[in-house]
Amino acid sequence: MTGMHIGYDLSFTHTEGAWARPGSWVGLDFPDVRMYMELARTAERAGVDLLFFGDGSGIPSTWRGSIEPAVEWGIQWPRHDMAPVIAAMSTVTERIGFGLTYSSTFMHPFYVARLLNSLDHVSGGRIAFNVVASTRGADAANYGFGELMDHDLRYERMEEFIDVCRALWDSVAPDAIVRDRATGRFADPAKVHPIDHHGRFFTVRGPLASVPSPQHHPLIVQAGNSPRGIAASARFADLIFGFGGNLGSQQRHRKLLDEALLAEGRDPARVGILWATQVVVGRTAAEARERRDAVHEFWHEEAVATYLSHNMGYDLSTLPSSFRLAELRDELVAANASPAGLLGSLVAEFGEEYTMSRDEFFAHGRSRATGLDHSLVGDAASVADALEENFAATGSLGGYMFSCPSAMPSGFAEVGELLLPELRRRGALAPRCPGATLRENLVR
Repeated sequence: MTGMHIGYDLSFTHTEGAWARPGSWVGLDFPDVRMYMELARTAERAGVDLLFFGDGSGIPSTWRGSIEPAVEWGIQWPRHDMAPVIAAMSTVTERIGFGLTYSSTFMHPFYVARLLNSLDHVSGGRIAFNVVASTRGADAANYGFGELMDHDLRYERMEEFIDVCRALWDSVAPDAIVRDRATGRFADPAKVHPIDHHGRFFTVRGPLASVPSPQHHPLIVQAGNSPRGIAASARFADLIFGFGGNLGSQQRHRKLLDEALLAEGRDPARVGILWATQVVVGRTAAEARERRDAVHEFWHEEAVATYLSHNMGYDLSTLPSSFRLAELRDELVAANASPAGLLGSLVAEFGEEYTMSRDEFFAHGRSRATGLDHSLVGDAASVADALEENFAATGSLGGYMFSCPSAMPSGFAEVGELLLPELRRRGALAPRCPGATLRENLVR
């Protein structure tokens, strides 16, 4: 199947001031499920393949060791468990898929496997599981972790977590359920078996006490782009989330993923990447620029610092007045924080020996926090041009996970009403959900 697949990232449609911007809901406020049910209907009509929710269970507290700035300004919070919302959205749609995020660093695989099985039944086979190796101290503290485990160890735990989930989903064979009304025999015991898993991180007897779901295995999504994360992706992921905005980094990710897939005996042509891409679309280029500029008004220094510290896992209030980028990277690694993201992009642009002032760092960080440093901003034709060029240059496998920094629902309405029809007119989109399950529609 060729052409771009499209997802909407709804993780932060109500945070960082988006709830108050022009074009946001009037009369409905997060977490009113009616907001999401209406958006799901309109997205399905527009031909969107997937609605996605990231997750984080802690209130940002890295900046100066306090939750107060995040609470006051709504930075990366509130974050609800969106499983019930997905269940509700599935009742008013027929084809569109839903992506749900849980952390293999903190959660237990039996609970997650059982929940995803249930949601796959409710949705008729339209569930994707985005498994993440958590990097935030605020989350870890809520699960009894005094500190984050080592980066590579988190991925070892993730791989075992997925092994357990898959074994549990396989512990009741697809044809185990008999339902013989004449004899009253419900299932064949020979086709239901324990998994007796004893690993480094988990001990699970099984079997899963559930009827096999429509997809049997929900679609597995993974987003790690470090060498260790890519190795994990190649082992088990059906679909990859990648960072958009930098063609060189995208091409590197695709190349390393292809090599890792081949090493695992898998066909790279069957594993697509949805590139996380922020878009601001207007009926004219000037209208789009006005919407982009309005986003800047929210991002004062404390909001930027709270956002960056939380996502890097490092208190940036401790930064000296100037520093070499290599020094900051080494400190982040030593603190088990994330050296990717903003710092990774700065090292790629300036070099690790570049000496940067604190003010300069936060200036770049403001663009990173807003996402406007790598957003596509313009009318439908210009944004479609950029997407077609990028899709071809990154291997033409997968598509895009759109986020919008302006407001919900207006930002996504413009994508659905302006951009997607333009891409469809050009023949750039994949066929509209021809299969009965999400797996059939997103995996080659």
